Amino acid sequence: MSRKWKYAFGAEEAARTAPAVFLADVARKAEELVRAAEALYLHGPAHQQTDPKGGDVNVPGGMFTYQIIVRSERLYVVQITYLGF
Repeated sequence: MSRKWKYAFGAEEAARTAPAVFLADVARKAEELVRAAEALYLHGPAHQQTDPKGGDVNVPGGMFTYQIIVRSERLYVVQITYLGF
């Protein structure tokens, strides 16, 4: 399968300044979400309905916001927030 996740919009810029440990946690959670979407939407390119609502995920030190685009089999991390605690 070609399902992947990637940073979009300003999240890519914010990722350049965030600590590596925080980014590793973001990547781990994003990969989990990709696997869940893969199980839920088996035939991604043939999906005819609207895309599911994205969400916010808490990770140690902050959070990120994501959006799933089923037809392109991608999960986009659209915002990351590093709080430093």
